[in-house]
Amino acid sequence: MIKNLLNLFFPEVCKACSNHLSDNELQICTNCRHNLPLTDFHDDKENAVHKILYGRVKLEHATALLHFSKKGIVQQLMHNLKYRGHQDIGELLGDWLGNDLKQLDSYSNIDVVIPVPLHKAKLKSRGFNQVDKFGIALANALNAEYNPLVLVKTTNTKTQVFKDRLKRNANQSTNFKIVNGTSLENKHILIVDDIITTGATIEDCANTLLQINGITLSLATMSITD
Repeated sequence: MIKNLLNLFFPEVCKACSNHLSDNELQICTNCRHNLPLTDFHDDKENAVHKILYGRVKLEHATALLHFSKKGIVQQLMHNLKYRGHQDIGELLGDWLGNDLKQLDSYSNIDVVIPVPLHKAKLKSRGFNQVDKFGIALANALNAEYNPLVLVKTTNTKTQVFKDRLKRNANQSTNFKIVNGTSLENKHILIVDDIITTGATIEDCANTLLQINGITLSLATMSITD
């Protein structure tokens, strides 16, 4: 009764299209769920995520859940997640992707899930890392540890989603450092992020993590730009 009363005055809306949700819908309406642009990359070694990073980073496996396009429903989801604090979107997408990955042998030996970190100034301003709920959900699905502390961002860079590769790489030197990396020696690490565009940030993270002895790396993101 209380929930119905709250919905009367503060109706919950779809985080993708802003239409009112019905009682049996969570975060995203049924219509938007059916229209989410899923990639189906997970068991394809030649997928677009691999191709972006080919020759730059050695990844065991790489995938993204959704295609991201300007003014599309995925952009609206990412905006609500990052700038309106709807962290439940990250958890929803993490549960979705985790359910897919746990059925694949290729992701069965992940030991640790590590998010791409925010600089401490941006984390203080935003109040949360938009990747945390996504990464925790993936770690739970894969029976892996979630460790948001081992990789630290040392440079406070601006959002670079729609910059071209040359401009991004010009801004991208070693922007990360490792804390207590010996705890991850010989582990299979899954790096997680919200979106991959040119791959410059992932490349920087990966090369930093590869300073740890004996590790192997895989990657999973919520989305990939078209």
